Amino acid sequence: MNSQTQAILATDKRIDGKAISAQVLSEVAEQVSQLQAQGVQPCLAVVLVGKDPASQVYVKNKLLRAADVGILSVEHYLPEHTSEETLLSLIESLNEDAKVQGILVQLPLPKGIDEIKVLEAIKPIKDVDGFHSSNVGGLSQGRSVLQPCTPSGCMRLLKHVCSDMSGMHAVVVGRSNIVGKPMAALLLQANCTVTLVHSKSRDIQSLCQMADILVAAVGRPEMIKQDWVKPGAIVIDVGINRVEKDGSTRLVGDVDYADVWDSVEAITPVPGGVGPMTIAMLMSNTVEAAQRQHALVSMNRVDGSRESP
Repeated sequence: MNSQTQAILATDKRIDGKAISAQVLSEVAEQVSQLQAQGVQPCLAVVLVGKDPASQVYVKNKLLRAADVGILSVEHYLPEHTSEETLLSLIESLNEDAKVQGILVQLPLPKGIDEIKVLEAIKPIKDVDGFHSSNVGGLSQGRSVLQPCTPSGCMRLLKHVCSDMSGMHAVVVGRSNIVGKPMAALLLQANCTVTLVHSKSRDIQSLCQMADILVAAVGRPEMIKQDWVKPGAIVIDVGINRVEKDGSTRLVGDVDYADVWDSVEAITPVPGGVGPMTIAMLMSNTVEAAQRQHALVSMNRVDGSRESP
């Protein structure tokens, strides 16, 4: 690893997302206790439209983690045929409910519902997914906003491994609005030199070979091999792909974990890497949203303002 990489804090190449997410959840539980002592009960409203099996599993896991850390959850299960108008009406009521500090609409939504319109309907201060344009724009400007959960979880993993990323070359493979673009913004905030690689990039392999930090978020099973990775690189694998092999299904990332192992300084496994961090950061965002709204309400009581959080 080059001299810019700084001291590596982990003793093992494997970056344990389960262990680090447990640390985050412990911190969140303490913050929840502090809010409860002030008379504030953090509450997350989760909206699921339809019966997509994967979405049902994700929602179940989020609700379990919320209960673990003391966050109250309010669940709204809507049928597949729910109209956009009905969904927007529900979001408006949750926006105005002072007892709800976080709103999460599970994606994807059924056909016929405008995802962007729905996400834009959520108040930015309650947008615990960090998808509202105000939060997205604020992130690109370096302002303190609610950040998308997966990229912020990736940053927490990186900071566990490397104390200072300043000057390091980070390559992000994938330019999605949910992971790739906000990941690049967060790495820029950490003073990295950032390259964002996508399907139209030329000679992607050579670009990846330049990375001190390589973040794979493209959704192609085991696309990145050893000869794509710079020796001593830190690899964050966001991909979760189901593949069939020998009659069974297994989960793999966008990186060929076994193939790159000997070359990397540190790497996240799949599963057990980025996945647990996404839900942990959702809990963290919910508490942060509750803290901000409580502070705003307290300020309004002092100055007489009627502004609603």
